Amino acid sequence: MLALHIGYLYLDTGYMYRAVTVLGLRKEHSLESEITMTSLAADVTIDTLAPMNEDTGQYTILAGGEDITHDLRSPAVDTHVSTVSAYSGVRRVLTEKMRTIGHRGRVVMVGRDIGTVVLPDAQMKVFLNASLGERAMRRQHDNQAQGLDLTYEAVRRNLEHRDRIDSRRDAAPLRAAPEAHIIDTTCMEPFEVLSEIMALIAAHSDPTLTS
Repeated sequence: MLALHIGYLYLDTGYMYRAVTVLGLRKEHSLESEITMTSLAADVTIDTLAPMNEDTGQYTILAGGEDITHDLRSPAVDTHVSTVSAYSGVRRVLTEKMRTIGHRGRVVMVGRDIGTVVLPDAQMKVFLNASLGERAMRRQHDNQAQGLDLTYEAVRRNLEHRDRIDSRRDAAPLRAAPEAHIIDTTCMEPFEVLSEIMALIAAHSDPTLTS
């Protein structure tokens, strides 16, 4: 919503780690091998396109030219993506790809380490959070919309497990940048979050954010 509102590119970087995880599962590679997964991340071309149909959501993801959008939120990927994304080699390769896109400018980039590692020089940093229960309900709703049958308890456990891994990993741990604007969205509707971020942009000293 924010990217559309200000006319910027929207890039959810999490899909890049998910794409590598999807390919690792499909090729039956050992997800426990950092060398194997780093090589896979370096070799694959990952592209984001406008959604090809209403079922694909906000974008269509191509990995090696193949549409893998539907598989990005599968239970298997949910289970393994934090393991893959914790590898320093994988993060190094994908961070450079993200950084190249970010430095072109005019992009709303989403991810768990954007403000701290990928783009520490970003013009504005916003850290969105919500309670574990609320995030689990939102994820379950998304899963149901995609036809995935998972219980709320299973979704919650998966998120809790992912938070624990991402917060403790050595490479780019999950944390807010010191200068980030932190917004707790637990009791907020999407349009309210958008309004708060737009207010931050309006108050920002850099006019290029609103041009």
